[in-house]
Amino acid sequence: MLVIHHWDTDGITSAALTIKALGLDDFINIVPPIGEFRFDGRVKKHIEEAEKVYILDLNLPQEVEDVEKDTVFIDHHLQKKIKNPKVRQVNPILERMNGKEFPSASFVVSNHFSLWNSWSSLGAVGDIGNKAFEIPKTLELLKTEGLTKNEALKLVQLIDSNYITMDRSAAEKAVELVLNRPLKELLEYEPWIKNLEEIERTIKDVLSGIEVKNDIAFIEYSSPFNIISKIARKAVWEMGYNGAVVLNRSFHEKAQLYFRISPDLKEKIDMEGIIQILKNRGFNAGGKSEVLGIIFEKNRIDEVLGIINGYLASL
Repeated sequence: MLVIHHWDTDGITSAALTIKALGLDDFINIVPPIGEFRFDGRVKKHIEEAEKVYILDLNLPQEVEDVEKDTVFIDHHLQKKIKNPKVRQVNPILERMNGKEFPSASFVVSNHFSLWNSWSSLGAVGDIGNKAFEIPKTLELLKTEGLTKNEALKLVQLIDSNYITMDRSAAEKAVELVLNRPLKELLEYEPWIKNLEEIERTIKDVLSGIEVKNDIAFIEYSSPFNIISKIARKAVWEMGYNGAVVLNRSFHEKAQLYFRISPDLKEKIDMEGIIQILKNRGFNAGGKSEVLGIIFEKNRIDEVLGIINGYLASL
Protein backbone atom coordinates (compact mmCIF):
# COMPACT_ATOMS: atom_id res chain seq x y z
CA MET A 1 0.00 0.00 0.00
CA LEU A 2 1.35 3.41 -1.00
CA VAL A 3 0.23 6.65 0.65
CA ILE A 4 1.24 9.86 -1.15
CA HIS A 5 0.49 13.00 0.84
CA HIS A 6 1.18 16.70 1.11
CA TRP A 7 4.22 17.69 3.17
CA ASP A 8 2.39 19.96 5.64
CA THR A 9 0.53 19.19 8.86
CA ASP A 10 -2.77 18.60 7.08
CA GLY A 11 -1.20 16.14 4.67
CA ILE A 12 0.71 14.35 7.43
CA THR A 13 -2.32 13.97 9.72
CA SER A 14 -4.44 12.88 6.73
CA ALA A 15 -1.90 10.15 6.02
CA ALA A 16 -1.88 9.04 9.67
CA LEU A 17 -5.70 8.92 9.75
CA THR A 18 -5.83 6.87 6.53
CA ILE A 19 -3.21 4.38 7.73
CA LYS A 20 -4.96 3.97 11.10
CA ALA A 21 -8.43 3.67 9.54
CA LEU A 22 -7.25 0.94 7.16
CA GLY A 23 -5.29 -0.83 9.90
CA LEU A 24 -2.18 -0.88 7.73
CA ASP A 25 0.99 -2.51 8.98
CA ASP A 26 2.70 -2.81 5.59
CA PHE A 27 2.75 0.58 3.87
CA ILE A 28 5.01 3.22 2.37
CA ASN A 29 4.25 6.92 2.75
CA ILE A 30 5.97 9.54 0.61
CA VAL A 31 5.65 13.21 -0.36
CA PRO A 32 6.39 14.86 -3.72
CA PRO A 33 9.43 17.16 -3.96
CA ILE A 34 8.76 19.88 -1.39
CA GLY A 35 7.45 23.03 -3.00
CA GLU A 36 6.81 21.31 -6.34
CA PHE A 37 3.31 20.16 -7.23
CA ARG A 38 4.32 17.23 -9.42
CA PHE A 39 5.21 13.56 -9.19
CA ASP A 40 8.95 13.09 -9.66
CA GLY A 41 10.71 9.87 -10.67
CA ARG A 42 10.80 8.61 -7.08
CA VAL A 43 7.04 8.95 -6.65
CA LYS A 44 6.34 7.36 -10.02
CA LYS A 45 8.61 4.40 -9.22
CA HIS A 46 6.73 3.76 -5.97
CA ILE A 47 3.41 3.94 -7.82
CA GLU A 48 4.64 1.31 -10.30
CA GLU A 49 5.54 -1.01 -7.42
CA ALA A 50 2.37 -0.47 -5.36
CA GLU A 51 -0.73 -2.66 -5.28
CA LYS A 52 -2.99 0.24 -4.29
CA VAL A 53 -2.41 3.98 -3.94
CA TYR A 54 -3.93 6.63 -1.68
CA ILE A 55 -3.26 10.26 -2.64
CA LEU A 56 -4.10 12.80 0.06
CA ASP A 57 -4.28 16.60 0.21
CA LEU A 58 -2.51 17.05 -3.13
CA ASN A 59 -4.32 19.13 -5.73
CA LEU A 60 -2.74 17.23 -8.61
CA PRO A 61 -5.60 15.93 -10.77
CA GLN A 62 -3.39 16.15 -13.87
CA GLU A 63 -0.92 13.68 -12.33
CA VAL A 64 -3.65 11.38 -11.02
CA GLU A 65 -5.18 11.07 -14.51
CA ASP A 66 -2.10 9.08 -15.53
CA VAL A 67 -2.00 6.67 -12.57
CA GLU A 68 -2.56 3.09 -13.73
CA LYS A 69 -3.10 1.53 -10.29
CA ASP A 70 -6.22 1.24 -8.14
CA THR A 71 -6.22 4.68 -6.52
CA VAL A 72 -8.23 6.62 -3.93
CA PHE A 73 -7.74 10.38 -4.26
CA ILE A 74 -8.94 12.34 -1.20
CA ASP A 75 -8.79 16.13 -1.24
CA HIS A 76 -10.62 19.33 -0.33
CA HIS A 77 -9.35 21.76 -2.98
CA LEU A 78 -11.33 23.12 -5.89
CA GLN A 79 -10.48 20.85 -8.84
CA LYS A 80 -11.83 19.19 -11.94
CA LYS A 81 -13.43 15.76 -12.02
CA ILE A 82 -10.90 13.01 -12.73
CA LYS A 83 -11.77 10.84 -15.73
CA ASN A 84 -9.37 7.98 -14.98
CA PRO A 85 -11.62 4.93 -14.23
CA LYS A 86 -8.99 3.49 -11.86
CA VAL A 87 -9.31 6.50 -9.55
CA ARG A 88 -11.96 6.99 -6.89
CA GLN A 89 -12.11 10.73 -6.21
CA VAL A 90 -13.34 11.77 -2.76
CA ASN A 91 -13.88 15.52 -2.59
CA PRO A 92 -16.90 17.17 -0.92
CA ILE A 93 -16.67 20.18 -3.23
CA LEU A 94 -17.30 17.96 -6.25
CA GLU A 95 -20.32 16.52 -4.46
CA ARG A 96 -21.61 20.07 -3.88
CA MET A 97 -21.33 19.70 -0.13
CA ASN A 98 -20.67 22.69 2.11
CA GLY A 99 -16.95 23.37 1.80
CA LYS A 100 -16.92 25.18 5.16
CA GLU A 101 -17.64 21.87 6.85
CA PHE A 102 -14.41 20.49 5.36
CA PRO A 103 -11.68 23.06 6.12
CA SER A 104 -8.93 20.52 5.66
CA ALA A 105 -8.16 17.21 4.00
CA SER A 106 -8.00 15.66 7.46
CA PHE A 107 -11.71 16.42 7.91
CA VAL A 108 -12.50 14.81 4.54
CA VAL A 109 -10.44 11.72 5.44
CA SER A 110 -12.10 11.47 8.86
CA ASN A 111 -15.55 11.79 7.32
CA HIS A 112 -14.72 9.22 4.63
CA PHE A 113 -13.48 6.60 7.10
CA SER A 114 -15.70 7.63 10.05
CA LEU A 115 -12.58 8.06 12.16
CA TRP A 116 -12.33 11.29 14.12
CA ASN A 117 -9.59 12.13 16.62
CA SER A 118 -7.17 14.90 17.56
CA TRP A 119 -5.29 14.41 14.26
CA SER A 120 -8.43 15.52 12.41
CA SER A 121 -8.38 18.80 14.34
CA LEU A 122 -4.65 19.30 13.99
CA GLY A 123 -4.95 19.11 10.19
CA ALA A 124 -7.62 21.82 10.26
CA VAL A 125 -5.48 24.05 12.50
CA GLY A 126 -2.62 23.52 10.08
CA ASP A 127 -4.68 24.67 7.12
CA ILE A 128 -6.74 27.57 8.51
CA GLY A 129 -5.05 28.48 11.80
CA ASN A 130 -7.13 30.13 14.52
CA LYS A 131 -10.27 29.93 12.37
CA ALA A 132 -10.29 26.18 13.03
CA PHE A 133 -11.16 26.86 16.66
CA GLU A 134 -14.46 28.39 15.54
CA ILE A 135 -15.51 24.87 14.52
CA PRO A 136 -16.87 23.15 17.68
CA LYS A 137 -15.59 19.72 16.61
CA THR A 138 -12.01 21.02 16.49
CA LEU A 139 -11.94 21.89 20.18
CA GLU A 140 -13.87 18.77 21.19
CA LEU A 141 -11.35 16.49 19.50
CA LEU A 142 -8.32 18.35 20.83
CA LYS A 143 -9.67 17.98 24.36
CA THR A 144 -9.71 14.18 23.98
CA GLU A 145 -5.92 14.35 24.04
CA GLY A 146 -5.77 17.21 26.53
CA LEU A 147 -4.45 19.71 23.99
CA THR A 148 -4.98 23.46 24.31
CA LYS A 149 -5.33 25.89 21.41
CA ASN A 150 -1.78 27.13 21.91
CA GLU A 151 -0.41 23.60 21.99
CA ALA A 152 -2.19 22.76 18.75
CA LEU A 153 -0.77 25.87 17.07
CA LYS A 154 2.71 25.01 18.36
CA LEU A 155 2.42 21.43 17.09
CA VAL A 156 1.57 22.73 13.62
CA GLN A 157 4.70 24.90 13.69
CA LEU A 158 6.81 21.95 14.79
CA ILE A 159 5.45 19.55 12.16
CA ASP A 160 5.63 22.17 9.41
CA SER A 161 9.26 22.88 10.33
CA ASN A 162 10.20 19.77 8.35
CA TYR A 163 9.01 21.15 5.02
CA ILE A 164 10.16 24.68 5.81
CA THR A 165 13.70 23.32 6.22
CA MET A 166 13.09 21.41 2.95
CA ASP A 167 13.67 18.02 4.61
CA ARG A 168 11.62 15.60 2.53
CA SER A 169 12.55 12.48 4.51
CA ALA A 170 11.67 14.20 7.81
CA ALA A 171 8.26 15.20 6.44
CA GLU A 172 7.68 11.54 5.60
CA LYS A 173 8.94 10.32 8.97
CA ALA A 174 6.50 12.70 10.68
CA VAL A 175 3.63 10.35 9.77
CA GLU A 176 5.24 7.50 11.72
CA LEU A 177 5.80 9.82 14.69
CA VAL A 178 2.18 11.00 14.70
CA LEU A 179 0.98 7.39 14.46
CA ASN A 180 3.13 6.09 17.31
CA ARG A 181 3.56 8.91 19.83
CA PRO A 182 1.09 10.99 21.84
CA LEU A 183 0.79 14.50 20.44
CA LYS A 184 1.70 15.92 23.87
CA GLU A 185 4.99 14.05 23.64
CA LEU A 186 5.70 15.47 20.17
CA LEU A 187 5.63 18.96 21.66
CA GLU A 188 9.00 18.02 23.16
CA TYR A 189 10.46 16.27 20.11
CA GLU A 190 13.98 17.68 19.97
CA PRO A 191 14.69 17.62 16.19
CA TRP A 192 11.52 19.63 15.49
CA ILE A 193 12.27 22.08 18.30
CA LYS A 194 15.76 22.69 16.86
CA ASN A 195 14.24 23.21 13.40
CA LEU A 196 11.80 25.76 14.74
CA GLU A 197 14.45 27.65 16.69
CA GLU A 198 16.64 27.95 13.60
CA ILE A 199 13.69 29.02 11.44
CA GLU A 200 12.63 31.70 13.92
CA ARG A 201 16.20 32.97 14.23
CA THR A 202 16.53 33.21 10.45
CA ILE A 203 13.21 35.06 10.07
CA LYS A 204 14.21 37.54 12.78
CA ASP A 205 17.52 38.23 11.04
CA VAL A 206 15.82 38.71 7.66
CA LEU A 207 13.22 41.12 9.06
CA SER A 208 15.97 43.29 10.56
CA GLY A 209 16.97 44.38 7.05
CA ILE A 210 13.76 45.93 5.69
CA GLU A 211 13.79 48.88 3.28
CA VAL A 212 10.54 50.81 2.97
CA LYS A 213 9.18 52.76 -0.03
CA ASN A 214 5.66 54.20 0.00
CA ASP A 215 4.74 51.94 2.94
CA ILE A 216 5.79 48.81 1.04
CA ALA A 217 8.53 46.69 2.64
CA PHE A 218 11.33 45.50 0.35
CA ILE A 219 13.21 42.55 1.82
CA GLU A 220 16.16 40.61 0.37
CA TYR A 221 18.04 37.65 1.82
CA SER A 222 19.57 34.26 0.94
CA SER A 223 18.46 31.06 2.65
CA PRO A 224 17.72 27.40 1.84
CA PHE A 225 14.65 27.58 4.11
CA ASN A 226 11.19 27.91 2.57
CA ILE A 227 10.27 30.90 4.75
CA ILE A 228 9.45 33.50 2.12
CA SER A 229 5.66 33.47 2.60
CA LYS A 230 6.07 33.65 6.40
CA ILE A 231 8.28 36.72 6.05
CA ALA A 232 5.77 38.45 3.77
CA ARG A 233 2.86 37.64 6.11
CA LYS A 234 4.75 38.95 9.13
CA ALA A 235 5.64 42.17 7.31
CA VAL A 236 2.03 42.83 6.25
CA TRP A 237 -0.08 41.19 8.95
CA GLU A 238 2.07 41.78 12.05
CA MET A 239 4.29 44.75 11.21
CA GLY A 240 1.52 46.65 9.41
CA TYR A 241 3.10 47.43 6.03
CA ASN A 242 0.72 47.90 3.10
CA GLY A 243 2.73 45.40 1.10
CA ALA A 244 5.90 43.33 1.06
CA VAL A 245 8.15 42.43 -1.86
CA VAL A 246 10.38 39.62 -0.59
CA LEU A 247 13.29 38.21 -2.60
CA ASN A 248 15.32 35.13 -1.66
CA ARG A 249 18.38 35.37 -3.91
CA SER A 250 19.57 31.82 -3.26
CA PHE A 251 16.99 29.07 -2.77
CA HIS A 252 18.42 25.70 -3.80
CA GLU A 253 20.16 27.14 -6.90
CA LYS A 254 17.08 29.23 -7.80
CA ALA A 255 15.64 32.57 -6.74
CA GLN A 256 12.27 33.11 -5.05
CA LEU A 257 10.07 36.19 -5.04
CA TYR A 258 6.89 36.67 -3.04
CA PHE A 259 4.72 39.80 -3.19
CA ARG A 260 1.88 40.22 -0.67
CA ILE A 261 -0.39 43.24 -0.24
CA SER A 262 -2.85 44.31 2.45
CA PRO A 263 -6.61 44.53 1.75
CA ASP A 264 -6.19 48.33 1.45
CA LEU A 265 -4.15 47.90 -1.74
CA LYS A 266 -6.33 45.30 -3.49
CA GLU A 267 -8.25 47.97 -5.41
CA LYS A 268 -5.06 49.80 -6.35
CA ILE A 269 -2.78 46.91 -7.34
CA ASP A 270 -3.84 44.42 -9.99
CA MET A 271 -1.91 41.41 -8.71
CA GLU A 272 -3.43 39.07 -11.28
CA GLY A 273 -2.32 41.51 -13.97
CA ILE A 274 1.28 41.39 -12.69
CA ILE A 275 1.12 37.59 -12.65
CA GLN A 276 -0.01 37.62 -16.27
CA ILE A 277 2.84 39.94 -17.27
CA LEU A 278 5.31 37.50 -15.70
CA LYS A 279 3.64 34.54 -17.41
CA ASN A 280 3.88 36.37 -20.75
CA ARG A 281 7.62 36.60 -20.16
CA GLY A 282 7.81 32.84 -19.65
CA PHE A 283 7.85 32.74 -15.84
CA ASN A 284 5.89 30.12 -13.90
CA ALA A 285 4.18 32.66 -11.64
CA GLY A 286 1.07 32.06 -9.58
CA GLY A 287 -1.08 33.55 -6.86
CA LYS A 288 -4.33 35.43 -6.35
CA SER A 289 -5.66 38.93 -5.74
CA GLU A 290 -3.41 39.65 -2.75
CA VAL A 291 -0.36 37.51 -3.33
CA LEU A 292 2.14 36.53 -6.04
CA GLY A 293 4.75 33.80 -5.87
CA ILE A 294 7.47 32.79 -8.32
CA ILE A 295 10.60 30.60 -8.40
CA PHE A 296 13.00 31.31 -11.25
CA GLU A 297 16.59 31.27 -12.49
CA LYS A 298 18.99 33.54 -10.61
CA ASN A 299 20.16 35.24 -13.80
CA ARG A 300 16.64 36.70 -14.22
CA ILE A 301 16.42 38.41 -10.83
CA ASP A 302 16.89 41.90 -12.29
CA GLU A 303 14.20 41.19 -14.90
CA VAL A 304 11.63 40.11 -12.30
CA LEU A 305 12.44 43.01 -9.98
CA GLY A 306 12.19 45.37 -12.93
CA ILE A 307 8.65 44.19 -13.70
CA ILE A 308 7.53 44.55 -10.06
CA ASN A 309 9.25 47.91 -9.49
CA GLY A 310 8.10 49.23 -12.87
CA TYR A 311 4.49 48.43 -12.02
CA LEU A 312 4.74 50.03 -8.55
CA ALA A 313 6.40 53.15 -10.01
CA SER A 314 3.46 53.60 -12.38
CA LEU A 315 0.90 53.85 -9.56
